[in-house]
Amino acid sequence: MYSLLAIGACLVFDPAQRFYVEICPLNAAAVAEATEAHKLSLERLAVEGVPPAEAMARFADWLKSVTPEGKTPLFVGFNAAFDWMFVNDYFHRFLGYNPFGYAPLDVKSFYMGMSGGRWCETSMHQLVRRYLGGRRPAHHALEDALIQAELFRKLLADPRAHLRKQARSS
Repeated sequence: MYSLLAIGACLVFDPAQRFYVEICPLNAAAVAEATEAHKLSLERLAVEGVPPAEAMARFADWLKSVTPEGKTPLFVGFNAAFDWMFVNDYFHRFLGYNPFGYAPLDVKSFYMGMSGGRWCETSMHQLVRRYLGGRRPAHHALEDALIQAELFRKLLADPRAHLRKQARSS
């Protein structure tokens, strides 16, 4: 129903390896709240955006260039369910496959399992306050990918992640 307007991605452990593309919308359907957040102009993207099939081919090519031979890239996202539905749909619709396969890693769920906390304690607001000094994502696809990668690295470095892992293997 709605268009994927931009893709931003980076490698979690090498964020200098990054990808960004703005995409031509499929139609004029938009949610006012989302448009206010991302601040992308559908009119501008209709003229300047990359056609969806080309954008997805570029993303797939980038993924191939940064993924070791014989490995599958892992989609890591904060509230992966939201971003995944657009990325997965566009890959299948425009390329016929998704290079990520079918299993994204959700940072919110990871944190919940790592911390032993409740779902209501996994908001971006709470996690950036705890791990990133309150820096919030800007609702720009690449900047958000960089923030999410930094947050995930900090979660992986949190001793609680390793304590729970050790407890499971005992």
